[in-house]
Amino acid sequence: MTTTLHDVRVFDGERLREPGTVTIEGGLIGHGAAGPGTEVDGRGGVLLPGLIDAHVHLLGPDDLTALAGHGVTTALDMACWPAERVDSFRGRIPDIRSAGTPAIGAGGTHARMPGMPADAVLRAADQAEPFVAARVAEGADYIKVVIEWPGPDLLDQPTIDAVAAAARAHGMLSVAHASSVAAYRMAVHAGVDVVTHVPRDGVIDAETIARMAEAGTAAVPTLAMMEAVVAQFGRPGEAYAYSRDSVAALHAAGVPVLAGTDAFSGPMLPDPVRHGVSLHRELMLLVEAGLTPAEALRAATALPARYFDLGDRGAIAPGLRADLVLLADDPLADISATRGVQRVWCGGVEVEKVLL
Repeated sequence: MTTTLHDVRVFDGERLREPGTVTIEGGLIGHGAAGPGTEVDGRGGVLLPGLIDAHVHLLGPDDLTALAGHGVTTALDMACWPAERVDSFRGRIPDIRSAGTPAIGAGGTHARMPGMPADAVLRAADQAEPFVAARVAEGADYIKVVIEWPGPDLLDQPTIDAVAAAARAHGMLSVAHASSVAAYRMAVHAGVDVVTHVPRDGVIDAETIARMAEAGTAAVPTLAMMEAVVAQFGRPGEAYAYSRDSVAALHAAGVPVLAGTDAFSGPMLPDPVRHGVSLHRELMLLVEAGLTPAEALRAATALPARYFDLGDRGAIAPGLRADLVLLADDPLADISATRGVQRVWCGGVEVEKVLL
């Protein structure tokens, strides 16, 4: 079955093309004229590549429904267990990837999360290789290491280094949780591929940012979560302005900034960061931090596709996955227009819009 979208302005990563036609054939974007099938009048709307949220946490099927309904066609889960739960999300809409069980220290807040697997806790560097090998055997798509802050019973630098090294040895990307200046330094010292979150206790120092830019390390700031945590649980010395200004400094230095929300439907925050809708808030916050609307859109499309090795998506081009979001208005003129989702296709399958 072929679907033809008429009178749509395609976002090509830089600008909007003149109104034209896009076809969907067999779950992929077609190469040209289409045969009989479904005709869609785009009414001059804007067609984006399907949005990618580069940091979510999945608990149940309602999370998937909310993500897809708000235009998120790929979700990168950053901690989910057991492996059977992760597998239950695969092959559905949206398409997901997952780190599975994260590596954590024994004495931090993550170790006190209900149901955290015992093998998540690392107490020494020699546990890193078996931990990574177990994640690979379970089918994890990348390796997550949680750096809470330097201190007793938390991951030390040799252990963090060993996790990153073991990930490289297995051909896996490594992602580090770091929401303090000290944790950011430790993550970058270890040579991880992606650092998620940004500090709430200060702005990332220039030396660390320079090392990230030189190494090509990507950042997923999760400003929506940083904003929510400071507003609801902020401790003395913490401020959302530090997070925003860290993003501005990362962007100015040429560090790749990817859009991710840390959306989580569990009882962590009184006012949670919700799946799907929070990505639109994230895009607005990225623009407020200094990205242009086009850069913010790339942060939720082409860049996460590139840095998480998803070469079949992130753009609208023949042969790529037909992950598409139709908007009513122009997000390059006003990034809040991404909230005006009209229709969504994931792998060529149209999904229902959700308003939460």
